[in-house]
Amino acid sequence: MDKKKFAAALAAVSAYIKTSEEALAYAAQEASDPAQAAVVAQPQMVMQQSNVWGISGRQTHMQANTMMQMRMFK
Repeated sequence: MDKKKFAAALAAVSAYIKTSEEALAYAAQEASDPAQAAVVAQPQMVMQQSNVWGISGRQTHMQANTMMQMRMFK
């Protein structure tokens, strides 16, 4: 990867992280209750359940598209 592109990508990621940290700090500062401020300051971890049937169907469609692009069907 080009050094300039790599530096730009690192700068973008750093700016994104800094912005999200500032947003959390601002939200914590805006909360009037100290107990509520502690809850707002901690990012919430969201657990998503994996949809096995949906993933399987997507893989099947992607495989069919690949086979069509390789012109396996005549």
